[in-house]
Amino acid sequence: MVNLEWYRTFKAIYKTGTLTGAADALFISQPGVSLHLSSLEAYVGYKLFDRTGRKMIPTERGKVLFNAVAEPLTKLEDVEKNFQKSTEKHTPTISVGMCFETFQTTLEQYVSSLPFNLIISFGEYPEMLDQLDKGILDLIITPKKGSSPNIEHEAFSSEQIILVGGKDVDKAAFNKVLKTKDAEQIEEWLKNEKWYGTTGDMEHLFQFWTLNFGHKPNFRPNYIVPNLNSIIRCLKGGTGLAVVPDFLCRNDIESGEVQLIWEGKKKLENTLYFGCRKKTNYQAEIEHIKGLFRQVMA
Repeated sequence: MVNLEWYRTFKAIYKTGTLTGAADALFISQPGVSLHLSSLEAYVGYKLFDRTGRKMIPTERGKVLFNAVAEPLTKLEDVEKNFQKSTEKHTPTISVGMCFETFQTTLEQYVSSLPFNLIISFGEYPEMLDQLDKGILDLIITPKKGSSPNIEHEAFSSEQIILVGGKDVDKAAFNKVLKTKDAEQIEEWLKNEKWYGTTGDMEHLFQFWTLNFGHKPNFRPNYIVPNLNSIIRCLKGGTGLAVVPDFLCRNDIESGEVQLIWEGKKKLENTLYFGCRKKTNYQAEIEHIKGLFRQVMA
């Protein structure tokens, strides 16, 4: 059976000419609009729109369908308005992109208390910047700034990339080697330890190694785990080394479960930015989430 929401979404796309415009009109996410449209097209068995750039141009069959459903939908919407309590309001839905570890460490604890609907998306930073520009995402947390004139970036914090290890790592022995200031000896000592890495992102290790030794690491981590938070949990077992952002393990270092081994010859820091479109219907919701991040990362 067809879902009536598919028809409402179809009508909104027809009226606004874009998926983003339909999402704003219906107070749902752009991916939700795309899902409704694809479901309706699969149900009726033909394309309803031609996608040209960002515009949605109705096909001839799309025009026929619109003429058939527009008036009945308007009547149903009028009925809904008459029976809806006057105090009821649409609950907005916003889509936010960030890395998985950032979500777990910051926003996850507040999700159940948010006064609006939330869709969290994980992905690579270039992909998230592109989705933000296209209206698929409303806010992203990123260490990289994009170049689109439609997006504004606001610096709100920084992360230091550090070398950490389990509590059983012989930090005294490393400090002894470190005092020699011999880069080859230091590098050799580190390479002889067990290392952790992640399946998707080795950028922190590459940056740290290049800054301190002038080249990318010429070894592979011994253990590849799903994400950076997994690395921290593994390090609590006592052994191993990893290069991670400091905010992910600050509490574990303070508790002694993980050791800060080395900050490097020079501190490696990344600025963290809020990225959002300059024009948005969800300014209040975005500011709410920004406030939570500032609170956690202060």
